[in-house]
Amino acid sequence: MSGSSAAARAVVVGSGIGGLTAAVALHQRGWEVTVLERAPSLRPVGAGIALAPNSQRALDVIGLGEEIRSLAAWQGAGGMRTPAGRWLSRTDATAAAERFGGPLVLLHRSTLVERLAARLPDGAVRTGCPAGLADPGTAGGAPARVTTPDGDIEAELVVGADGIHSGVRRALFPAHPGPRYSGFTTWRVVVPAPEAPFAPHETWGPGSLWGTQPLADGRVYAYAAAVAPEGGRAADEQAELLGRFGHWHDPVPAVIAAASPGTVLRNDVHHMIDPLPAHHRGRTALVGDAAHAMAPTLGQGGNQAIEDAVVLAHHAPPGGDLGAGLAAHSAVRLPRTTAVVRKSAQVARMMALRGAPAVAVRDALMATVSRLGPGLVLRTFDGIADWRPPQRTYASGAHGVHDGRPAQH
Repeated sequence: MSGSSAAARAVVVGSGIGGLTAAVALHQRGWEVTVLERAPSLRPVGAGIALAPNSQRALDVIGLGEEIRSLAAWQGAGGMRTPAGRWLSRTDATAAAERFGGPLVLLHRSTLVERLAARLPDGAVRTGCPAGLADPGTAGGAPARVTTPDGDIEAELVVGADGIHSGVRRALFPAHPGPRYSGFTTWRVVVPAPEAPFAPHETWGPGSLWGTQPLADGRVYAYAAAVAPEGGRAADEQAELLGRFGHWHDPVPAVIAAASPGTVLRNDVHHMIDPLPAHHRGRTALVGDAAHAMAPTLGQGGNQAIEDAVVLAHHAPPGGDLGAGLAAHSAVRLPRTTAVVRKSAQVARMMALRGAPAVAVRDALMATVSRLGPGLVLRTFDGIADWRPPQRTYASGAHGVHDGRPAQH
């Protein structure tokens, strides 16, 4: 294969949020991109995703930020509650937007997938095509090689975006222990909005939590988590939710009751509490959960994947010094994502408290911090939500936000 920029080929393994964002960013950078997805379609497995200002700025780079911000549904106040309904803390959408430079946008994953895929050339995404990494390549020499049912593909760059149980990661770092079970499981569902109005909230109980958040299309995204043995499943997950959360404050029971049979998604949470030695090897880079799976307690999993994607494209111009570029990508992404993984784990440990005295202390602390000012609650996201991409927008027609301050890779 030619090493010229016109012929530089990038293969992305996995078509999740991180994989598609990487594909779009690399395509706009000048790479010839192919996305390989084992599933028969791009219909995402999941429900909602919360995009914080940090990932929205990354999406500005590929011309999608303003479109996503227009879908913001959270207005006014929200906060954290107890199962009985008492407010522990209040958070204001305006205050959050002012502190971090933009709103929190909650949308269905399918919406984001569709809008990312629409920015790729026809035929760039191949579904029903499982792929494995046969050779990571050498940065200054041999191309990387990916196996598919239709034969091997050589590429100047391979991006492993194949999720928590990444085969690409295992091929790159076979001695790494990989993700560990976090100790809790999660449920997610999207339902019609209840008749009675409600304030967006996240409610923490003993070893469990529930969140109810509005979507711009009028539906509600709800999520729950609870300490549970790994691998546990119920014959009826809706009934399981009713048993665990049906006695909590409104609108929780109504939201559970509104779920259609079979629509409640349940997943155990695994995280990469042991960081990888790097996010690349040879001509192959990792993004998203493949590189740094994290607990969802800060809502940053998808956001960090989007950051990864635009930073990778920034450091990997076609025809450039790929070895130096991937090393720079690892150098800036590894410490940042490791810190977010660990902070998410800290919040998860607080959520996992079950003893009455410990829960009482936790709730009192949250209430005290809230009384001291909403800024203290929002401070949890300092250094996360205020991140900015290293590059200005290069997508045609993009309306990126860049205030001239030093970028944070």
